[in-house]
Amino acid sequence: MDRLSAAARLMIVSDLDHTMVDHHDAENLSLLRFNALWEAHYRRDSLLVFSTGRSPTLYKQLRKEKPMLTPDITIMSVGTEITYGDAMVPDNGWVEVLNQKWDKKIVTEEASRFPELKLQSETEQRPHKVSFYVDKDKAQTVTQKLSEIFKNRGLDVKIIYSGGMDLDILPQGAGKGQALAYLLRKFKSEGKVPTNTLVCGDSGNDAELFSIPEVYGVMVSNAQEELLQWHAANAKNNPKITHATERCAAGIIQAIGHFKLGPSTSPRDIKDESDGEVKSIDLGHEVVKLYLFYERWRRAEIDNSEIYLSSLKANCCPSGFCVPPSGGEISLAEAINQFRKCYGDKQGKQFRVWVDRVLSTEIGPGTWLVKFHKWELSGEERACSIVSIIVRIKVI
Repeated sequence: MDRLSAAARLMIVSDLDHTMVDHHDAENLSLLRFNALWEAHYRRDSLLVFSTGRSPTLYKQLRKEKPMLTPDITIMSVGTEITYGDAMVPDNGWVEVLNQKWDKKIVTEEASRFPELKLQSETEQRPHKVSFYVDKDKAQTVTQKLSEIFKNRGLDVKIIYSGGMDLDILPQGAGKGQALAYLLRKFKSEGKVPTNTLVCGDSGNDAELFSIPEVYGVMVSNAQEELLQWHAANAKNNPKITHATERCAAGIIQAIGHFKLGPSTSPRDIKDESDGEVKSIDLGHEVVKLYLFYERWRRAEIDNSEIYLSSLKANCCPSGFCVPPSGGEISLAEAINQFRKCYGDKQGKQFRVWVDRVLSTEIGPGTWLVKFHKWELSGEERACSIVSIIVRIKVI
Protein backbone atom coordinates (compact mmCIF):
# COMPACT_ATOMS: atom_id res chain seq x y z
CA MET A 1 0.00 0.00 0.00
CA ASP A 2 3.01 2.26 0.39
CA ARG A 3 4.01 1.93 -3.28
CA LEU A 4 1.79 4.86 -4.26
CA SER A 5 2.36 8.25 -2.63
CA ALA A 6 -1.12 9.45 -3.65
CA ALA A 7 -4.55 7.90 -4.06
CA ALA A 8 -4.79 5.21 -6.72
CA ARG A 9 -6.39 6.29 -9.97
CA LEU A 10 -8.13 2.91 -10.19
CA MET A 11 -8.27 -0.07 -7.87
CA ILE A 12 -9.42 -3.34 -9.39
CA VAL A 13 -10.55 -6.00 -6.91
CA SER A 14 -11.04 -9.27 -8.75
CA ASP A 15 -11.90 -12.84 -7.94
CA LEU A 16 -9.56 -15.32 -9.66
CA ASP A 17 -11.13 -18.62 -10.72
CA HIS A 18 -13.57 -18.06 -13.59
CA THR A 19 -13.25 -14.28 -13.23
CA MET A 20 -9.68 -13.11 -13.81
CA VAL A 21 -8.62 -16.63 -14.79
CA ASP A 22 -10.57 -18.52 -17.45
CA HIS A 23 -9.92 -22.25 -17.01
CA HIS A 24 -11.59 -22.90 -20.38
CA ASP A 25 -9.11 -20.64 -22.21
CA ALA A 26 -6.19 -22.97 -22.92
CA GLU A 27 -4.04 -20.15 -24.33
CA ASN A 28 -4.95 -17.71 -21.53
CA LEU A 29 -5.57 -15.03 -24.14
CA SER A 30 -8.07 -12.98 -22.13
CA LEU A 31 -5.74 -12.97 -19.12
CA LEU A 32 -2.78 -11.95 -21.29
CA ARG A 33 -4.89 -9.16 -22.79
CA PHE A 34 -5.64 -7.85 -19.30
CA ASN A 35 -1.99 -8.16 -18.28
CA ALA A 36 -0.87 -6.02 -21.22
CA LEU A 37 -3.54 -3.39 -20.52
CA TRP A 38 -2.67 -3.18 -16.82
CA GLU A 39 1.09 -2.92 -17.24
CA ALA A 40 0.81 -0.48 -20.14
CA HIS A 41 -1.67 1.95 -18.60
CA TYR A 42 -2.36 1.29 -14.92
CA ARG A 43 0.50 -0.25 -12.95
CA ARG A 44 2.27 3.07 -12.28
CA ASP A 45 -0.62 4.77 -10.49
CA SER A 46 -3.27 2.13 -9.75
CA LEU A 47 -3.74 -0.89 -7.49
CA LEU A 48 -4.46 -4.50 -8.40
CA VAL A 49 -6.14 -6.63 -5.74
CA PHE A 50 -6.86 -10.34 -6.06
CA SER A 51 -9.71 -11.56 -3.86
CA THR A 52 -9.97 -15.33 -3.91
CA GLY A 53 -11.57 -18.16 -2.00
CA ARG A 54 -8.30 -20.07 -2.39
CA SER A 55 -5.97 -20.64 0.53
CA PRO A 56 -2.39 -19.33 0.24
CA THR A 57 -1.26 -22.82 -0.82
CA LEU A 58 -3.74 -23.11 -3.70
CA TYR A 59 -3.27 -19.44 -4.65
CA LYS A 60 0.48 -19.95 -5.08
CA GLN A 61 -0.22 -23.10 -7.08
CA LEU A 62 -2.47 -21.15 -9.46
CA ARG A 63 0.24 -18.53 -9.97
CA LYS A 64 2.58 -21.29 -11.12
CA GLU A 65 0.00 -22.56 -13.59
CA LYS A 66 -1.28 -19.33 -15.12
CA PRO A 67 0.36 -16.13 -16.48
CA MET A 68 -0.87 -13.97 -13.62
CA LEU A 69 0.43 -10.55 -12.64
CA THR A 70 1.74 -9.76 -9.16
CA PRO A 71 -1.03 -7.98 -7.24
CA ASP A 72 -0.44 -5.15 -4.79
CA ILE A 73 -2.80 -6.78 -2.29
CA THR A 74 -4.03 -10.36 -1.99
CA ILE A 75 -7.24 -11.27 -0.15
CA MET A 76 -7.43 -15.05 0.34
CA SER A 77 -9.49 -17.75 2.02
CA VAL A 78 -12.80 -15.97 1.29
CA GLY A 79 -11.72 -12.68 2.85
CA THR A 80 -10.12 -14.07 6.01
CA GLU A 81 -6.51 -13.30 5.06
CA ILE A 82 -5.04 -10.06 3.68
CA THR A 83 -1.43 -9.78 2.54
CA TYR A 84 0.62 -7.11 0.80
CA GLY A 85 3.05 -7.21 -2.11
CA ASP A 86 5.01 -10.07 -3.64
CA ALA A 87 6.32 -11.01 -0.16
CA MET A 88 2.68 -11.43 0.96
CA VAL A 89 3.17 -9.60 4.27
CA PRO A 90 0.11 -10.35 6.47
CA ASP A 91 -2.18 -7.67 7.88
CA ASN A 92 -2.17 -8.36 11.61
CA GLY A 93 -4.85 -5.74 12.25
CA TRP A 94 -7.29 -7.79 10.18
CA VAL A 95 -6.48 -10.89 12.25
CA GLU A 96 -7.47 -9.02 15.43
CA VAL A 97 -10.79 -8.01 13.87
CA LEU A 98 -11.61 -11.61 12.95
CA ASN A 99 -10.81 -13.06 16.37
CA GLN A 100 -13.93 -11.48 17.85
CA LYS A 101 -16.61 -14.08 18.74
CA TRP A 102 -14.82 -16.79 16.78
CA ASP A 103 -13.88 -20.29 17.99
CA LYS A 104 -12.67 -22.59 15.25
CA LYS A 105 -12.76 -25.62 17.54
CA ILE A 106 -16.49 -25.24 18.26
CA VAL A 107 -17.26 -24.53 14.58
CA THR A 108 -15.47 -27.70 13.46
CA GLU A 109 -17.04 -29.77 16.23
CA GLU A 110 -20.62 -28.75 15.45
CA ALA A 111 -20.27 -28.93 11.66
CA SER A 112 -18.74 -32.41 11.84
CA ARG A 113 -22.07 -33.70 13.20
CA PHE A 114 -23.66 -33.19 9.77
CA PRO A 115 -23.12 -36.22 7.49
CA GLU A 116 -24.09 -34.03 4.50
CA LEU A 117 -20.86 -32.05 4.93
CA LYS A 118 -17.56 -33.35 3.60
CA LEU A 119 -14.47 -31.60 4.96
CA GLN A 120 -12.26 -30.02 2.30
CA SER A 121 -8.50 -30.65 2.20
CA GLU A 122 -6.29 -29.58 5.08
CA THR A 123 -4.80 -26.73 3.01
CA GLU A 124 -8.26 -25.14 2.83
CA GLN A 125 -8.76 -25.13 6.60
CA ARG A 126 -7.47 -21.77 7.79
CA PRO A 127 -7.35 -19.98 11.18
CA HIS A 128 -10.58 -18.12 10.37
CA LYS A 129 -12.17 -20.43 7.79
CA VAL A 130 -13.58 -23.95 7.98
CA SER A 131 -14.55 -25.33 4.57
CA PHE A 132 -16.74 -28.20 3.41
CA TYR A 133 -18.32 -29.65 0.30
CA VAL A 134 -22.11 -30.09 0.25
CA ASP A 135 -24.61 -31.13 -2.40
CA LYS A 136 -26.55 -28.22 -3.85
CA ASP A 137 -29.96 -29.59 -2.85
CA LYS A 138 -28.91 -29.91 0.79
CA ALA A 139 -27.01 -26.64 1.19
CA GLN A 140 -29.90 -24.40 2.27
CA THR A 141 -31.20 -26.77 4.98
CA VAL A 142 -27.74 -27.40 6.40
CA THR A 143 -26.95 -23.69 6.41
CA GLN A 144 -30.13 -22.83 8.34
CA LYS A 145 -29.54 -25.51 10.97
CA LEU A 146 -25.89 -24.58 11.45
CA SER A 147 -26.72 -20.90 11.83
CA GLU A 148 -29.12 -21.68 14.68
CA ILE A 149 -26.61 -23.94 16.42
CA PHE A 150 -23.80 -21.39 16.28
CA LYS A 151 -26.10 -18.65 17.55
CA ASN A 152 -27.00 -20.81 20.55
CA ARG A 153 -23.29 -21.44 21.20
CA GLY A 154 -22.62 -17.68 21.36
CA LEU A 155 -20.67 -17.49 18.13
CA ASP A 156 -21.10 -14.77 15.54
CA VAL A 157 -20.37 -16.56 12.27
CA LYS A 158 -21.12 -16.27 8.58
CA ILE A 159 -21.88 -19.21 6.28
CA ILE A 160 -21.21 -18.74 2.56
CA TYR A 161 -22.29 -21.20 -0.11
CA SER A 162 -20.76 -20.81 -3.57
CA GLY A 163 -19.71 -22.61 -6.69
CA GLY A 164 -22.58 -25.08 -6.37
CA MET A 165 -20.59 -27.15 -3.85
CA ASP A 166 -18.42 -25.07 -1.46
CA LEU A 167 -19.64 -24.19 2.02
CA ASP A 168 -17.36 -21.89 4.05
CA ILE A 169 -17.86 -20.96 7.70
CA LEU A 170 -16.18 -17.69 8.70
CA PRO A 171 -16.30 -15.08 11.46
CA GLN A 172 -19.23 -12.68 10.90
CA GLY A 173 -16.79 -9.86 10.25
CA ALA A 174 -15.02 -11.81 7.48
CA GLY A 175 -15.78 -12.24 3.79
CA LYS A 176 -14.58 -10.65 0.59
CA GLY A 177 -16.79 -7.59 1.05
CA GLN A 178 -15.76 -7.00 4.65
CA ALA A 179 -12.09 -7.35 3.74
CA LEU A 180 -12.51 -4.73 1.00
CA ALA A 181 -14.40 -2.42 3.38
CA TYR A 182 -11.53 -2.78 5.86
CA LEU A 183 -8.99 -1.83 3.17
CA LEU A 184 -11.03 1.18 2.11
CA ARG A 185 -11.16 2.36 5.74
CA LYS A 186 -7.37 2.08 5.92
CA PHE A 187 -7.00 4.08 2.71
CA LYS A 188 -9.38 6.73 4.08
CA SER A 189 -7.37 7.05 7.30
CA GLU A 190 -4.29 7.71 5.16
CA GLY A 191 -6.10 10.15 2.87
CA LYS A 192 -5.61 7.85 -0.12
CA VAL A 193 -9.03 6.47 -1.05
CA PRO A 194 -8.84 5.25 -4.70
CA THR A 195 -10.51 7.59 -7.19
CA ASN A 196 -12.43 4.61 -8.60
CA THR A 197 -12.80 1.00 -7.51
CA LEU A 198 -14.02 -1.82 -9.78
CA VAL A 199 -14.99 -5.15 -8.23
CA CYS A 200 -15.22 -8.27 -10.39
CA GLY A 201 -16.75 -11.66 -9.70
CA ASP A 202 -18.63 -14.73 -10.91
CA SER A 203 -19.99 -16.63 -7.90
CA GLY A 204 -21.86 -16.39 -4.62
CA ASN A 205 -18.85 -15.63 -2.47
CA ASP A 206 -18.27 -12.50 -4.60
CA ALA A 207 -21.72 -11.03 -3.85
CA GLU A 208 -20.46 -9.05 -0.84
CA LEU A 209 -18.02 -7.17 -3.06
CA PHE A 210 -20.94 -5.66 -4.96
CA SER A 211 -22.56 -4.49 -1.71
CA ILE A 212 -19.80 -1.98 -0.93
CA PRO A 213 -21.10 1.57 -1.51
CA GLU A 214 -19.56 3.72 -4.23
CA VAL A 215 -17.78 0.89 -6.08
CA TYR A 216 -18.34 -0.14 -9.67
CA GLY A 217 -18.97 -3.82 -10.29
CA VAL A 218 -18.87 -6.32 -13.12
CA MET A 219 -20.34 -9.79 -13.18
CA VAL A 220 -18.53 -11.57 -16.00
CA SER A 221 -20.71 -13.18 -18.68
CA ASN A 222 -20.07 -16.66 -17.25
CA ALA A 223 -21.28 -15.66 -13.77
CA GLN A 224 -23.05 -18.44 -11.89
CA GLU A 225 -26.76 -18.43 -11.20
CA GLU A 226 -26.25 -17.83 -7.47
CA LEU A 227 -24.62 -14.44 -8.15
CA LEU A 228 -27.16 -13.47 -10.79
CA GLN A 229 -29.99 -14.29 -8.38
CA TRP A 230 -28.37 -12.19 -5.67
CA HIS A 231 -28.07 -9.30 -8.13
CA ALA A 232 -31.71 -9.60 -9.22
CA ALA A 233 -32.86 -9.53 -5.59
CA ASN A 234 -30.52 -6.86 -4.25
CA ALA A 235 -28.96 -4.65 -6.91
CA LYS A 236 -30.79 -4.90 -10.24
CA ASN A 237 -31.40 -1.12 -10.32
CA ASN A 238 -27.84 -0.19 -9.43
CA PRO A 239 -26.35 1.49 -12.55
CA LYS A 240 -22.84 0.91 -11.19
CA ILE A 241 -23.12 -2.86 -11.61
CA THR A 242 -23.03 -4.42 -15.06
CA HIS A 243 -23.29 -7.94 -16.44
CA ALA A 244 -20.56 -8.24 -19.08
CA THR A 245 -21.13 -9.96 -22.38
CA GLU A 246 -17.59 -11.35 -22.38
CA ARG A 247 -16.02 -14.03 -20.22
CA CYS A 248 -13.57 -13.61 -17.38
CA ALA A 249 -10.74 -11.08 -17.85
CA ALA A 250 -12.23 -9.96 -21.17
CA GLY A 251 -15.36 -8.99 -19.24
CA ILE A 252 -13.23 -6.94 -16.81
CA ILE A 253 -11.69 -5.06 -19.72
CA GLN A 254 -15.17 -4.50 -21.11
CA ALA A 255 -16.31 -3.03 -17.78
CA ILE A 256 -13.39 -0.59 -17.66
CA GLY A 257 -14.60 0.79 -20.97
CA HIS A 258 -18.30 0.63 -20.03
CA PHE A 259 -17.78 2.74 -16.91
CA LYS A 260 -15.14 4.95 -18.60
CA LEU A 261 -12.59 4.26 -15.88
CA GLY A 262 -9.61 4.68 -18.19
CA PRO A 263 -8.00 3.14 -21.29
CA SER A 264 -9.75 -0.09 -22.21
CA THR A 265 -7.98 -1.21 -25.37
CA SER A 266 -5.32 -3.79 -24.61
CA PRO A 267 -2.07 -3.40 -26.56
CA ARG A 268 -2.61 -7.03 -27.58
CA ASP A 269 -5.68 -5.92 -29.51
CA ILE A 270 -3.74 -3.32 -31.49
CA LYS A 271 -2.12 -4.52 -34.69
CA ASP A 272 -1.48 -1.02 -36.07
CA GLU A 273 -0.06 1.34 -33.43
CA SER A 274 -1.72 4.29 -35.16
CA ASP A 275 -5.03 2.87 -33.89
CA GLY A 276 -3.97 3.02 -30.24
CA GLU A 277 -5.26 5.30 -27.50
CA VAL A 278 -1.86 6.56 -26.33
CA LYS A 279 -1.38 10.27 -26.99
CA SER A 280 1.91 10.70 -25.11
CA ILE A 281 4.89 8.58 -24.13
CA ASP A 282 4.16 6.10 -21.34
CA LEU A 283 7.11 3.97 -20.30
CA GLY A 284 4.95 1.02 -19.25
CA HIS A 285 3.25 1.07 -22.63
CA GLU A 286 6.60 1.18 -24.44
CA VAL A 287 7.87 -1.86 -22.52
CA VAL A 288 4.69 -3.81 -23.25
CA LYS A 289 4.89 -2.89 -26.96
CA LEU A 290 8.53 -4.01 -27.16
CA TYR A 291 7.85 -7.49 -25.83
CA LEU A 292 4.65 -7.88 -27.82
CA PHE A 293 6.75 -7.19 -30.90
CA TYR A 294 9.25 -9.81 -29.72
CA GLU A 295 6.49 -12.40 -29.26
CA ARG A 296 4.87 -11.64 -32.62
CA TRP A 297 8.22 -11.64 -34.40
CA ARG A 298 9.07 -15.12 -33.13
CA ARG A 299 5.55 -16.40 -33.86
CA ALA A 300 5.77 -14.90 -37.38
CA GLU A 301 2.60 -12.91 -36.78
CA ILE A 302 4.19 -9.83 -38.36
CA ASP A 303 6.17 -9.48 -41.55
CA ASN A 304 9.89 -10.26 -41.60
CA SER A 305 10.69 -6.67 -42.46
CA GLU A 306 13.85 -4.64 -41.94
CA ILE A 307 11.61 -1.66 -41.21
CA TYR A 308 10.83 -3.05 -37.76
CA LEU A 309 14.48 -3.66 -36.87
CA SER A 310 15.55 -0.27 -38.19
CA SER A 311 12.88 1.39 -36.06
CA LEU A 312 14.16 -0.40 -32.96
CA LYS A 313 17.74 0.66 -33.68
CA ALA A 314 16.67 4.25 -34.22
CA ASN A 315 15.32 4.35 -30.68
CA CYS A 316 18.53 2.96 -29.16
CA CYS A 317 21.52 4.91 -27.92
CA PRO A 318 24.43 4.22 -30.35
CA SER A 319 26.69 3.37 -27.41
CA GLY A 320 24.00 1.42 -25.58
CA PHE A 321 24.48 -2.19 -24.55
CA CYS A 322 22.61 -4.99 -22.84
CA VAL A 323 23.74 -7.64 -20.38
CA PRO A 324 21.95 -10.96 -21.00
CA PRO A 325 21.35 -13.48 -18.16
CA SER A 326 24.35 -15.46 -19.41
CA GLY A 327 26.63 -12.49 -18.68
CA GLY A 328 28.87 -10.30 -20.80
CA GLU A 329 27.89 -7.22 -22.79
CA ILE A 330 26.26 -6.97 -26.21
CA SER A 331 25.67 -3.71 -28.04
CA LEU A 332 22.02 -2.90 -28.51
CA ALA A 333 22.54 -2.83 -32.27
CA GLU A 334 24.00 -6.34 -32.21
CA ALA A 335 21.21 -7.59 -29.94
CA ILE A 336 18.66 -6.33 -32.47
CA ASN A 337 20.59 -7.92 -35.35
CA GLN A 338 20.25 -11.27 -33.58
CA PHE A 339 16.48 -10.95 -33.93
CA ARG A 340 16.89 -11.96 -37.58
CA LYS A 341 17.94 -15.47 -36.53
CA CYS A 342 14.85 -16.15 -34.46
CA TYR A 343 12.13 -14.90 -36.80
CA GLY A 344 9.32 -17.45 -36.92
CA ASP A 345 11.12 -20.03 -34.74
CA LYS A 346 7.98 -20.28 -32.57
CA GLN A 347 5.47 -20.26 -35.41
CA GLY A 348 2.59 -22.64 -34.70
CA LYS A 349 3.90 -23.31 -31.20
CA GLN A 350 2.72 -22.30 -27.76
CA PHE A 351 4.86 -19.25 -27.08
CA ARG A 352 3.82 -16.18 -25.11
CA VAL A 353 5.66 -13.27 -23.51
CA TRP A 354 4.35 -10.94 -20.84
CA VAL A 355 5.77 -8.39 -18.42
CA ASP A 356 4.95 -7.87 -14.76
CA ARG A 357 5.62 -5.15 -12.16
CA VAL A 358 6.74 -2.48 -14.66
CA LEU A 359 7.85 0.42 -12.48
CA SER A 360 9.87 3.48 -13.49
CA THR A 361 11.93 5.94 -11.44
CA GLU A 362 13.23 9.28 -12.70
CA ILE A 363 16.97 9.34 -12.02
CA GLY A 364 17.78 12.56 -13.86
CA PRO A 365 16.25 15.18 -16.14
CA GLY A 366 14.43 13.18 -18.82
CA THR A 367 16.17 9.98 -17.71
CA TRP A 368 14.31 7.03 -16.21
CA LEU A 369 15.25 3.69 -14.74
CA VAL A 370 12.59 1.11 -15.67
CA LYS A 371 12.50 -2.25 -13.90
CA PHE A 372 10.22 -5.20 -14.55
CA HIS A 373 9.93 -8.96 -14.71
CA LYS A 374 9.81 -10.46 -18.20
CA TRP A 375 8.17 -13.88 -18.53
CA GLU A 376 8.36 -16.34 -21.42
CA LEU A 377 6.16 -19.40 -21.82
CA SER A 378 7.41 -21.91 -24.36
CA GLY A 379 5.41 -25.12 -24.42
CA GLU A 380 5.30 -26.29 -20.79
CA GLU A 381 8.38 -24.32 -19.73
CA ARG A 382 8.28 -20.90 -18.08
CA ALA A 383 11.24 -18.61 -17.53
CA CYS A 384 11.50 -15.24 -15.82
CA SER A 385 14.15 -12.54 -16.19
CA ILE A 386 14.45 -9.42 -14.06
CA VAL A 387 15.13 -6.56 -16.46
CA SER A 388 16.40 -3.01 -15.92
CA ILE A 389 16.43 -0.41 -18.72
CA ILE A 390 17.71 3.16 -18.85
CA VAL A 391 15.37 5.34 -20.92
CA ARG A 392 16.04 8.90 -22.04
CA ILE A 393 13.14 10.93 -23.33
CA LYS A 394 13.83 13.75 -25.78
CA VAL A 395 11.16 16.36 -26.20
CA ILE A 396 11.10 17.58 -29.80
